[in-house]
Amino acid sequence: MGTTPVETVPEPKYWHLKTVLSEALDSEFAVGQVLPNERELAARYGVARATLRQALEQLELEGRLHRRRGVGTTVAPPRMGVDVAPEAGARPGAPGDAWRTEGCALLAPGALPAAVARLLDGAEGPVHAVRRLRTELGQPVATEVLYMPAALAGEPAGTGAARGSAVLRALHRLGPDGQDRSVELGSVPAEDARRLDRLPGAPVLVVTTRYLARGATVAVSAATYRADTCRLTFGDCGAMDLLAG
Repeated sequence: MGTTPVETVPEPKYWHLKTVLSEALDSEFAVGQVLPNERELAARYGVARATLRQALEQLELEGRLHRRRGVGTTVAPPRMGVDVAPEAGARPGAPGDAWRTEGCALLAPGALPAAVARLLDGAEGPVHAVRRLRTELGQPVATEVLYMPAALAGEPAGTGAARGSAVLRALHRLGPDGQDRSVELGSVPAEDARRLDRLPGAPVLVVTTRYLARGATVAVSAATYRADTCRLTFGDCGAMDLLAG
């Protein structure tokens, strides 16, 4: 890396530093290589460590860097394409589904996230919450919780992953005939950070899917994708890079 000072640059210091660092990543560093520590980088570029952290956070958000506890900051590989709609009408748990069911809990209506409760049209009674994990090329890229009212799923047999799979089969029997999705940028909650090998608060892409049958909502899923490694694609719609700012 060079020693370009940024004190006299009129644009925000962290943004210019981000550009300088990005160019250095292309020319001087290999994928997986560990960057110098914050103290050294801040001194090299003549900026406060707070400014440096802003630049590093932006580069992480753009998928250029990985920051891992106990390892440091490394140069990230290119984002992988992850299809969130492999087939029109595809249903969770169907053959070819990239997700692995890990468990299932029964939640009282008051324990649901507010956004999920709204999408379930204020469903009364308990709701099954099926937890799933998605991996690509051997690494975890997303977690998901699929919510389905117990009044629709009945009383699935088994416990843990087996019970979750039974809930998904109940969803298949309802024959969902429509889906709608929304995507927004968020930060990974503590309970998902470890499963995704991320630090709490790291940037993620949250994909919320509502499953419909005869016009009524029968299930809602909230999937959290790693923003640093994933480039979401939407079937025939092609790829969509979702970045901040």
